Amino acid sequence: MDSEKPDKEILLDIKDLDVSVDGREILHKVNLSIPAGETQIIFGPNGSGKTTLLMSIMGFPRYKVASGKIFFKGTDVTDMSVDERARLGIGIMFQRPPVVRGVKTRDMVAACLNKENNEELIAELAGKANMSDFLSRDINHGFSGGEIKRSELLQLSAQSPSLVLLDEPESGVDLENISLIGSLINDLLGKVHPFHERINSGLIITHTGNILNYVNARTGYVMYDGYIICEGEPLDMLNTIKEKGYRECYKCLRS
Repeated sequence: MDSEKPDKEILLDIKDLDVSVDGREILHKVNLSIPAGETQIIFGPNGSGKTTLLMSIMGFPRYKVASGKIFFKGTDVTDMSVDERARLGIGIMFQRPPVVRGVKTRDMVAACLNKENNEELIAELAGKANMSDFLSRDINHGFSGGEIKRSELLQLSAQSPSLVLLDEPESGVDLENISLIGSLINDLLGKVHPFHERINSGLIITHTGNILNYVNARTGYVMYDGYIICEGEPLDMLNTIKEKGYRECYKCLRS
């Protein structure tokens, strides 16, 4: 069993975060901390604010922080741009990434490497993601659901962020691809190392909980109506949600 050291650095620290989108407040007083090397899970019904939270952490301008702070590696990133946060080590995998015509997958991977074009490394990363035959194709054009997810994870592997934000990584993925997706995520998070040696962290949104068959998360949250209202062991929480639905969480919110 992994043993956690008490002095693990807090990689991501969110304090009393309120976020509005197009003038409508979506997130309310969100507090969340992720130590270095830890992966956490967010459950919640559709429209509960889960994606808004990830987009706010990444810094997309449509998501306006009304109050509260986001700290990453001890630095206040609340007002930083997406590019600045990416350079600090935050990366995101979208639930529905766009098709990008005219930009080859190889070129995007090379850009994510943030170093001299290294064809050997690109080929190695693409091979691990089973994406070698897609490097010369426009990003996501004609890709299946599983191929899109692998493309996103290939780009993240090239970026090698310290904090990985994953929005429903199992969504739209068939059985043939899901184990590879899980393996790629574990590689990103450094799960081959004992817990006390890991430095990469993850925050994963899941609607079905299926990703927990492949990823070992230590903490789970339930988000409901823009509030984080429950915290616990992810598999226990998933079983409760499957048995009782989110209506029990709504009772917590109303109490």
